[in-house]
Amino acid sequence: MRKENPIIFADYPDLDIIRVEDTYYMCTTTMHVFPGGEILRSRDLVHWEHCAYAYETLGEHPGQRLDDGKGIYGQGMWAGSLRHHGGLFHLVFMCNDTRSAYYFTAEKAEGPWTRHPMAGFYHDPSVLFDDDGRVYIVYGNRDIRLTELLPDLSAPKEGGLDRIILRDDCEGLGWEGSHLYKLNGRYYLFGIHWPQGSLRAQGCFVADSLEGEFTGGEILCQPFHGRNDGPAQGGMVQTPQGDWYLMLFQDHGAVGRIPVLVPMAWEKDFPVVQGIPESFEREDIPCKPLACSDSLRAPLNEVWQWNHEPHGELIHQDENGLRLTTDRVVEWVTQSVNTLTQRTFGPRCTVEVTVDGTAMQPGDYAGLCALQGRFGQIALTRHAHGYALAVTTREDEVAQRACIPWASSRVQLRACFDFDTDTVRFFYHDGAWQPLGEAHQLRYLLDHFMGVRAGLFCYATQQSGGSAVFADFVYHRETT
Repeated sequence: MRKENPIIFADYPDLDIIRVEDTYYMCTTTMHVFPGGEILRSRDLVHWEHCAYAYETLGEHPGQRLDDGKGIYGQGMWAGSLRHHGGLFHLVFMCNDTRSAYYFTAEKAEGPWTRHPMAGFYHDPSVLFDDDGRVYIVYGNRDIRLTELLPDLSAPKEGGLDRIILRDDCEGLGWEGSHLYKLNGRYYLFGIHWPQGSLRAQGCFVADSLEGEFTGGEILCQPFHGRNDGPAQGGMVQTPQGDWYLMLFQDHGAVGRIPVLVPMAWEKDFPVVQGIPESFEREDIPCKPLACSDSLRAPLNEVWQWNHEPHGELIHQDENGLRLTTDRVVEWVTQSVNTLTQRTFGPRCTVEVTVDGTAMQPGDYAGLCALQGRFGQIALTRHAHGYALAVTTREDEVAQRACIPWASSRVQLRACFDFDTDTVRFFYHDGAWQPLGEAHQLRYLLDHFMGVRAGLFCYATQQSGGSAVFADFVYHRETT
């Protein structure tokens, strides 16, 4: 037996959850990483594993491929609505970079997923398939709007219901993160509320019809896990045994926004939350890890995601490992294409990799990074007279914090993440693990709007065409 809450100590924000027979499925925001539209799967609400991605790429514009020098950091795929209706899984979300809505369906959650046309732009959308065959979407910030859609979800229905069902003039974020349900003939709207100077709160409003008045308010406003941040924004789900839960997320510093499971009850047909348990006891259930080691010599494990859409012609795998080739000159890692990432996990985790820089060009950097706006990295770099190991970080400015000569074209590198202090430290192997540079402070900021990720990168600062080979990636997690 083990006790857990948060359920997943990693960045899985803007959750929506459903149950189909005895299996739970959950979607999460994936922003600027690809493949995206990730779906997770669970048998008990506690143990989760990767199930599928709704798409490999979206192919909308150069920024999604980092071909514009800026990328879509802090944008991309946001806040999906996951439903099961008419024998199909449905996923609707929006992208802030395209200001467009996206609609995918699949017969099985594992895919394949098919994209369908959908006009409009819906902030934090939630789809409702009503009993009478009509379809609605609720969305917005401060003003929460309900719009009737065509049956195929392709566009708003001409002459259909279209109204504001909730309005908030508070100082601060107001209401958003909508989740709309119909239960026992009544309509329930869940959402997030964050007035200025207050904790983030979860709320609920109820109406007897979609034309009627929605009444209610906050149902949960409580610090959790030693942080003064209230969990909110997520979906509700019922177990086969009849119990009800909310799956919410909590801002948790540099690791990101983490899922939190909250029991829910009903009093007079209105949801009631007594508090947030510090832990849940559950039997250990075998499932695939959400972060893992990888030799990098065979097809990549499904938990890997690329920072922005990958440039496949610059990626090669064989018995030696994963080769990343440069095709442009950049200043630092966040401008570099084909950075391969995994989520970091709290409270602590460590990643290691072997880098072979034999084919690097002078000015190239290849190594491990803590990927976020205020990034940190340790890299093998090549100059005119040989190799060196360098730690570079971005604080107010990008600067090289440490650099030592290195006599070989190969090196083992390590990054150690500590989310009690939100720091990362870098090491290299020279008979034993040796630190290089000072601990780097990690910060969750809205420029990337994503928890820090561990990444493998190779970029050029002087001339393109060089490459590095990565092998034997090792991921260690500490769960206590």
